[in-house]
Amino acid sequence: MKADELRKLSIQDLRKKEEELRRELLRLRFKKKVEGLPNVMAIRNTRRELARVLTIIREKELRGEG
Repeated sequence: MKADELRKLSIQDLRKKEEELRRELLRLRFKKKVEGLPNVMAIRNTRRELARVLTIIREKELRGEG
């Protein structure tokens, strides 16, 4: 998701997205160690998406939208 799309979500929705991304990242890391990943960029992309979500959560908290 792009940052603009994420900014439209509520903090609760962003927290759910954060949890999903953390689980996905953990799954990808395990898969990489056990059987290898055909697309190792998936880990990088997931980390970046997680960082985007965390940044927007922080922005909303500072603005008092929570």
